[in-house]
Amino acid sequence: MPTYKIRGVDVDFPFDAYDCQIVYMEKVIRSLQEGCNALLESPTGTGKTLCLLCATLAWRKTFGDFLTSANEERSNFSLSHSSGSQSAENGQTNYPAIIYTSRTHSQLKQVIRELKTSNYRPKMAVLGSREQMCIHDEVRLLRGRAQNNACHYLCKKRLCPHQPGVSEYMKKHHELGNEPFDIEDLVNTGRTMGLCPYYISRELHKVVDILFAPYNYLIDPGNRRSLSGIQWNNAVLIFDEAHNLESICADAASFDLPSGYLTACISEAKQCVDLCIKRRVIEKSADKEFDPENYAILRALLLKLETRIAEVAIESRELGFTRPGDYIYEFLSDLNITYETANMLIDTIDNAALLLEEGNTSGAGTGIKMKGAVCRLESIRNMLNIIFRDGGKDHAKFYRFHVQESQLSITDSLKGKVSRTLSWWCFNPGLAMQQFERLGVCSIILTSGTLSPLDSFALELNLEFPVRLENPHVITPNQVWVGVVPSGPSSQPFNSSYKNRDSLQYKQELGNSIVNFARIVPDGLLVFFPSYYMMDQCIECWKDMGHASSSDFSTIWERICKYKQPIIEPKQSSLFPRAIEDFESKIRDNTTSGAIFFAVCRGKVSEGLDFADRAGRAVVVTGLPFSTKTDPKVRLKRDYLDHCTTSQKKQSKVLTGEEWYVQQAARAVNQAVGRVIRHCHDYGAIVFCDERFAQQNWQCQMSYWLRPHIKCYPKFGDVVFTLTRFFRDKDFCDLKPKLAKSCTKEKSLMPLEKTLSLKSITSLAPNTEHCSRKSLSSVLSTNTSSGFDHLGQIVPANRSSVSNELGFCSTLQRSVNHFCHKKRLPFKEGISRNIQYQDTVVVDLANDTSSSEQACEVAFAATSAKRPKTLEPVDNVECQKDTDSKWPADFGSSTSVRLTQHVHVVKETFQQPTSHKEKHNTSIPCTDKTSGSAFLMQVQEKLTVAEYKEFVGFMKALKSKTMKITPLLESIAKLFSSPGRFSLLERFKDFVPAKYHPIYEQLLRVHGTNNDVFTLRRGSFAANIMCHEEVRGA
Repeated sequence: MPTYKIRGVDVDFPFDAYDCQIVYMEKVIRSLQEGCNALLESPTGTGKTLCLLCATLAWRKTFGDFLTSANEERSNFSLSHSSGSQSAENGQTNYPAIIYTSRTHSQLKQVIRELKTSNYRPKMAVLGSREQMCIHDEVRLLRGRAQNNACHYLCKKRLCPHQPGVSEYMKKHHELGNEPFDIEDLVNTGRTMGLCPYYISRELHKVVDILFAPYNYLIDPGNRRSLSGIQWNNAVLIFDEAHNLESICADAASFDLPSGYLTACISEAKQCVDLCIKRRVIEKSADKEFDPENYAILRALLLKLETRIAEVAIESRELGFTRPGDYIYEFLSDLNITYETANMLIDTIDNAALLLEEGNTSGAGTGIKMKGAVCRLESIRNMLNIIFRDGGKDHAKFYRFHVQESQLSITDSLKGKVSRTLSWWCFNPGLAMQQFERLGVCSIILTSGTLSPLDSFALELNLEFPVRLENPHVITPNQVWVGVVPSGPSSQPFNSSYKNRDSLQYKQELGNSIVNFARIVPDGLLVFFPSYYMMDQCIECWKDMGHASSSDFSTIWERICKYKQPIIEPKQSSLFPRAIEDFESKIRDNTTSGAIFFAVCRGKVSEGLDFADRAGRAVVVTGLPFSTKTDPKVRLKRDYLDHCTTSQKKQSKVLTGEEWYVQQAARAVNQAVGRVIRHCHDYGAIVFCDERFAQQNWQCQMSYWLRPHIKCYPKFGDVVFTLTRFFRDKDFCDLKPKLAKSCTKEKSLMPLEKTLSLKSITSLAPNTEHCSRKSLSSVLSTNTSSGFDHLGQIVPANRSSVSNELGFCSTLQRSVNHFCHKKRLPFKEGISRNIQYQDTVVVDLANDTSSSEQACEVAFAATSAKRPKTLEPVDNVECQKDTDSKWPADFGSSTSVRLTQHVHVVKETFQQPTSHKEKHNTSIPCTDKTSGSAFLMQVQEKLTVAEYKEFVGFMKALKSKTMKITPLLESIAKLFSSPGRFSLLERFKDFVPAKYHPIYEQLLRVHGTNNDVFTLRRGSFAANIMCHEEVRGA
């Protein structure tokens, strides 16, 4: 494995790292070394999880060896010197703990899979719920609080056969956690040994180097208190997939109390009174913990609370009753509920939960009958803990008190009851983050593929993030098509706003557009709507009507189904797994042309699912997913932010309510778009069907990697043409399985020097870096042999720019008649012949710009990131005096660079000598058949202007190391595989290094075999490009 020295830390990485990966790891290590927070955005497919793990564990290793069994003696020695302390009692060490969290257990499973691919083997543990880990035959069938209560009761009564032996097992098996494992592995171990996996994880987490857990284990105060084994001081908190962290934090600090739920709590209090009376009669004991009077008082308070909520005067049902957050204390004081009495109530509710557990469980031994009791009184306890947190009222300024009339149930309507909900909403998600700062946490790292815009995200969490990063993607521009479609086939504007969304013309135009996309896009197509309402309305419309100008009587829905098999995202969570399985099976079905998944932004499809390769070739976003403005929580959130804006000083940065409202919609769009292009070899299209996406302020809200690719197409015909060409080209460049294997083998090709010196990657600006003038790979290639003192700004891979060493500016003449005489290709009927090209096109190859079409060097600088490559002096090239090989006549004397230099650089690029001596003895033959100049002349002659610029772009891509050799050779082979160019495809092998010959030979076989088919399918299109008038062959 290659080793990278970043900020003085040796990082073992399993592959040759891209520039953007090195930048990402530098940001992580900087945050850890400086003890500050970091906000890092890196698109899915850039390997951010692996980079995060390797960088963090490499930094941790600088403090000492991992706490595996091999280092147990050293760990015990450290513990013996801290005897008597809390650290020694819990078996903790002074090493900083790493706590890695993600949103779901499935995401954590993917993280642990990445850990297995690395070279690091820290002591680890993974936390999960009883739902994932319980192996008790009856308890594992329960869910939620019922499962937790049943487990508590069995363990307390020592009736569970799996829990008692856990402690003894852990004492004898210190090796557990030395190798990476996920929840499934732990459950299998528990079943084999007959021990509870849940309690094994609870024991194991006390002494680990890295702990994996879901978000709620840290954000929820109750769950966090249960993690007694974590040494929070100097700990590192990592929140992966943190794009929705703000909403999770706010929800964890808020509560809603519906009147129906309060009624159930009153019923449970009455049940506790009856159980206590019955218990006193049977046991004849006067246990104070189970005094019926305590539960009678609790019931009376809850009844009074119910009455108090019903008496709140609500003038407008739409607006409800709203007061500042501190009004809750005035409201509860009328019930004699204060900080002092609240603690007594909390103790009473805890005892009530135990009493209900025993009362709802009958029998003994292994034949226990579980009734699935859920103690709703625990919600009252949680509510009191939120209101009276930390014994103060300062946090109330971040809240709003709200009472809203709910939709009446049939039972309540008959009884004349009013159904209401008491809410206390937190609008400062930073409260949860501030708790970690009080615990002494060293660094908090938030990362995701969709955090943009970063400024608003940081303001929402109310934390300082000195280290920030917005990384580009590792893919090349020809792997993604991004277009804004402001109007449909009939030029009807696309606008999903409230005023326009119910328009029949809008829904009809959108449906006809999706018919076209379903026809063009291969395999899987995802269509995201702003809401379930919009999705249901559109699908219902499409099923009932056809196209206005259609000659047949088929509906829009039938025409969609003609090209793709439809799947609709269900609202019910229980039905979602079935929908995913149905979609996957239809994608695998080779008898169909794919499937189309209709989904909703912020829904389950848009969150955390991987639609890689065939599963997701395109995403269509049909509008902006704004939240409902009249929703009380949304309205009060906007009012709260606007109030903060007016009360803050002018110098301080604040987020207005409108800015928050807009950015929430943009972030939901970014999350939906992220379902496609899941790795560096993937490709796909992103279609924005709303005219508002053409506005610059909306494009600025998109993910950073996406912005350079966005193009607006005023005419729908342009969309169809370019999108068809995009997928038609990609249809021929999908790598075969053998090529995919060779790609993995390529990563194992290690250069001689395996350790990079990045000692001085310290001068990066504290704010977000977007671009640089110099690629990291080019810096490394010229400085690694002797070391360097200053690196400056580091650029992610696909933002690297190439130095203009050749510096020539040429006029490339293209004669249409010349091509027509060279190639007589018949036009295929039905292909448009209105494509016009100028006879002469000027291409400035010396212009220093980021565009690959105007700024590039025709040279493969295949310099390794580990070993510098030095160009040979021009004097050593035998063919420098060759006068036979010339550029076209119009190149003339205007060029400032000798052709021999140009040829030499191309040749040198592919020849990678194995030794310094061999490198200086390299010479290039000078015959017309093998010289690079003659070959380049043929390339210019046989390619169109656009294709030649694309070829030049590939040269630049290899020089700046933005593409791996395998996909780059595949792209060039595709260019040369068109009719009449197969000789270029064969001759290009002469310039490919010997070690890549197997890959290129495979490409020769693939494109050689398909050459005839390719000619039939693309011949007319190529002819239309190369000649603007019909040429009929003999």
